[in-house]
Amino acid sequence: MRIVAIIPSRYYSTRLEGKPLIDIAGKPMIQWVYESAQQAQLVDRVIVATDDKRILETVARFGGEAELTSPHHLSGTDRIAEAADRLSCDIIINLQGDEPLMEPRLVDEVARLVKDNTEVYMASAQSPITKMENLMNPNVVKVVADCNGYALYFSRSPIPYCSAGEENKHTPLGFKHIGLYVYRREFLMKFVALGPSALEKLERLEQLRALENGYRIKLHSTEYDPIGVDTPADVEQVVKKIKEREGLKVNGGR
Repeated sequence: MRIVAIIPSRYYSTRLEGKPLIDIAGKPMIQWVYESAQQAQLVDRVIVATDDKRILETVARFGGEAELTSPHHLSGTDRIAEAADRLSCDIIINLQGDEPLMEPRLVDEVARLVKDNTEVYMASAQSPITKMENLMNPNVVKVVADCNGYALYFSRSPIPYCSAGEENKHTPLGFKHIGLYVYRREFLMKFVALGPSALEKLERLEQLRALENGYRIKLHSTEYDPIGVDTPADVEQVVKKIKEREGLKVNGGR
């Protein structure tokens, strides 16, 4: 079963223009994401799908593979679908281009949900929310799941609602959605053909398109807490984490 990781990467961002090319500890951010994907054991091929020649050229310089896609896509999923349409593969991984700390092990764990279960055609991940500030932050997407680990709903609002007297009884406070998606190729094509749904546009969360049309998303639970890069402060935080990680590797080898 052939598995391809595609990283959607656009140059223009409302909060941080050119962020795929931002230097993080001596490498452009897109290189950190690309190398993480390469380290996943189940991934056979990694491709950056971009709308900008500067990103295309940067990926080529560090020896990666990239394809130029339409500048008119409304979402990263539409962008990876364009690239996937030209590929011969069974499973597509949508790896966010602004998460340079993504763990290769997590990529494998979510991919395995689809690879090893014929009834699963779309999978993602969630991690515990332990801080109230994250629960209340609309930039942290929340998710609730059923007893079998399938998503019930995603929201930028705190979910589930806790009635009076229940607030302090639950740990964690909720679950954060991690924007890592794995699709069977045929379902990815079906998904993008559906077009944006009403709840998707309301919440600005494209994964709601699947739920609103009656499709299920299997969730893998992990303790991993990703840092998405949207601001200069996020860059500083990621650089600090990378230096800590590299330092631990050095010390561990002594």
